[in-house]
Amino acid sequence: MGKLKAKRYRELLEPLERELVAMARWAAATGARILMLFEGRDTAGKGGAIKALSGRLNPRQCRIVALSKPDERESSQCYFQRYAAHLPAKGEIVLFDRSWYNRAGVEKVMGFADGEDVERFLQEVPAFEKMLVDDGILLFKYWLSCDQENQEERLAEQLDDPLKRWKLSPIDFVARTQYAAYTQAREEMLKASHTSHAPWTIVDFNDQKLGRLTLVRDLLDRLPDTHVEPAEIDFEPLGHEPLCEEFGVISPIRPFPA
Repeated sequence: MGKLKAKRYRELLEPLERELVAMARWAAATGARILMLFEGRDTAGKGGAIKALSGRLNPRQCRIVALSKPDERESSQCYFQRYAAHLPAKGEIVLFDRSWYNRAGVEKVMGFADGEDVERFLQEVPAFEKMLVDDGILLFKYWLSCDQENQEERLAEQLDDPLKRWKLSPIDFVARTQYAAYTQAREEMLKASHTSHAPWTIVDFNDQKLGRLTLVRDLLDRLPDTHVEPAEIDFEPLGHEPLCEEFGVISPIRPFPA
């Protein structure tokens, strides 16, 4: 079966976007705190999945967190501390583009954390997440899966595309040779952190468009009834003819040629 075509993808995404907008309205009305973690292979499609979820939502309510490597001060803190600063408040939706699971993935495989640090993390993370869930946060953890063949094709595409090359870093090309090591690290991570209170959901992203639709549908199906009627807004007539924009002495630039 071929991959999902762009036109069909947009047709299927549109009703899901309406449901996502309704979900955000419900979260604002009820004070629900929604936290989503996106992990997976390089090039799996985390950014596209996050965009599919957040693209129609108010950025003041729906925040994307993509932290860079810790600075010297952050490296001296409790490991979870810098992530905790970004947790959702009432009515907020927070999407982590990679998360505290960096410690069990890239930090472990690439040698940025020693074995003792990784083991401590795997022991502590279930308790940390239980604390979040017990406090009322709705936590969803997604692992985006893709085969190495697809990963290689996407890396090559990003390397050749000047609009996507910013996604690449030197470490990506070192990490690509460690596919099996990442698999082993992932399995150890899942074994330690797939719990009843904070389970993992693995989504096949070999077809990224189909993967996005699957992930969004899964999220919506796992939330409670999110129907909240939109607030009534009175849209009265202006009472006069609409006015044209005026700029005084400043001239606007010419329109882009069609």
